[in-house]
Amino acid sequence: MQTFKVVFYLRKSRTKADGTVPIYSRIYLNTDRCEMGSTGHSVKESDWDERKCRVKGKSVAAMQTNRSLEALEEEYKGIFRRWEYNPDLSLENIKADYSGGIIKVKKGETVLAFLDEYLKESKAEVGISHQQSNYSRYALTRKLFAEFLMKQYGKKDITFNMMSLTMMEEFDKFMRRLGLHNNTVTKRMRIMKTMITTAFQRGKVEKNPFDGFKLHYEHSDRGFLTDDEIQKLLKKEFKIARLRLVRDLFIFSCFTGLAFIDVVGLTEENIVELDGRMWLMTKRHKTNIPSNVLLLDIPLAIIARYKGQDATGHLLPTYSHQKVNSYLKEIADVCEIEKNLTFHLARHTFATMSISKGVSMESVSKMLGHTSIRTTQIYARITNKKIEQDMMALSGKLENFSAPV
Repeated sequence: MQTFKVVFYLRKSRTKADGTVPIYSRIYLNTDRCEMGSTGHSVKESDWDERKCRVKGKSVAAMQTNRSLEALEEEYKGIFRRWEYNPDLSLENIKADYSGGIIKVKKGETVLAFLDEYLKESKAEVGISHQQSNYSRYALTRKLFAEFLMKQYGKKDITFNMMSLTMMEEFDKFMRRLGLHNNTVTKRMRIMKTMITTAFQRGKVEKNPFDGFKLHYEHSDRGFLTDDEIQKLLKKEFKIARLRLVRDLFIFSCFTGLAFIDVVGLTEENIVELDGRMWLMTKRHKTNIPSNVLLLDIPLAIIARYKGQDATGHLLPTYSHQKVNSYLKEIADVCEIEKNLTFHLARHTFATMSISKGVSMESVSKMLGHTSIRTTQIYARITNKKIEQDMMALSGKLENFSAPV
C-alpha cells in the first residue's frame, strides 16, 4: 500500500526584510520526498507551530493562511489519488501534474502528444483517403481541447488515465460557452471521439472516456430559394462578368444539386449521353458516393455558354469558394433577395424544389449522393414547413368563412 504525506515548513534561509519566513511545502511517497516550493505565504518564526505545520493563534491572518495551507494539502492529496493506481505513479509526475507541465511518461502516452501523432498520420492521407478540410477540422478540435485543458485545469497536457466521461462532458460545455452552435459542438465531439477511440483501440487507454457519451444533433431547417427568387436570378441581366459567372454557377447548382467543390471539378468526361439525353455522372468529393443527374435545358445552356473558357480544362470557370460566396452577397442585393445567399444554398434549393414538385425521395437521394436517405428526408420536412406556412397565410384570407352550423 502506498503512503502519501504533505509537510509544510519554514525556509529560514530565505527570511524576508520584515522578519517573516516563507512557508514551503514538501510531499512524501513512501520513503521518497519531493520539494514542491513556496506556498506564497510567510509568517514570523515565533508564530509557527512546527509540530502541527500551521500558524499559531486565532487571528484573521492566521486563520486565512491555515485555510490556504489546508486547501493546498487537499489539492496535493487529490492529485495523488488520481495517480495512486497508475503504474507511472511517482513524485515527479505528481509535481508535474500540479504545476501543469508535461508529465514525464512514455512518448505518445499523453493525450495531446497522441493527438499530434494522429494529426501527422491524417495529414499524410490528405488527397488519398480524405481531403484537406477533414484534416483542418481535426486540427481545430485538437486546438480547442488544448485550450480547454489550460483554461479548465491549468495544464499543458494530461495522461490518458486522467480522462473521464466527466471531462468529455466538461469539454462539451466549454465549447458551448464559447458560443458554438449545438451541431458545431457535436461535430467537434464526434471528431474527438474518433481520435480517442483510436487511442483506445491502440491500447493507449484502458477505458474509453466516451463510453456513455451521447452525441446529439439538432435538426435545423435549411434555407432554400423559392420559384420566384430563382426567376429573379434568371431574369436579371448582369453586365459585370464576374457576377454573371457566379450567378450562372449558382443556378447550375440549383438545377443539378452539386456542391461547390463538385462543380469546380467537372470535366467533359463527366458528361455522358444515354438514350439521347445528356447526364452528369460524377462522385461526390466529400463521400466518394456516385451522383448522377439528368442535365435539363438550363444547366445545358450554362455549359454551352462557358465551353472552352476554363484554362485548366474544367467544364466551368470559377473563382475561389470564398470569392463566390462574397459575390453572391452582391447578387442578392441587386436582385432584392433577402436571404443569406451562399453557394450551398443552391444544393438545398435543388433538393427542396425537386421534392416539392413530386420527385421521389429515393431519386433525390441518389442525385444528391447522400449516404443515407435520412439526410434527404430533412428536405421533406422543409417542404412540409413551407406547406404549413402557406396554409397559415391562406387561413388569414378566409376570415369571412365560418364553421358549418
